[in-house]
Amino acid sequence: MTRFPIDNETDPVRRAIIAAMNRLFTGTPQRSNGRLNVSQLAVEANVKRWHLTHQHADLKDLFQNHVAKDEAKRATHTRAADAVEELRRKHADLQAHCRSLEERLQIYATALNLLSLENAVLSGRDAEAAKVRVMPRRRPHTP
Repeated sequence: MTRFPIDNETDPVRRAIIAAMNRLFTGTPQRSNGRLNVSQLAVEANVKRWHLTHQHADLKDLFQNHVAKDEAKRATHTRAADAVEELRRKHADLQAHCRSLEERLQIYATALNLLSLENAVLSGRDAEAAKVRVMPRRRPHTP
C-alpha cells in the first residue's frame, strides 16, 4: 500500500491528516471506523471536516483519488475472481458431461456387440466371424 510522506510537512493539521491517511490505507485506524471516505478521514485525523474540504482540499483530493484507484483495482480483482470461478464451474460441468457420454458409449458398444452376436446366430454364420472387435479403451483424462 502507498504511504504518503509526512517528513516535509510543518503544519500540524496537514501532518495529522497525512498520518490518518496512512493509517486508513494500511487498515489500522485508531479513531474512526476505517471506512475510506472524507468524513472518516477527518475523524481519524481528529480535525474538523472543513479543514479537509476548505483548507486542505489538495489532501482531500489526493485521498479521494487514491480511494478511487483502490476501488477500481478491487472491482477488477473481483471480476477476475468471478470469471475464474465461472470457468471452474463450466469445466466441472463439461467433465461430468464427458463422463456421462463415455458411460453411454460403453452401453452402446455392449448393445452393438450383443446385436451382432444375435444376428450371427440367427443368420447361421460363425459367431466368431461376426463378433465385433473391442477397441482398446482410452484412459480417461484426469486433470
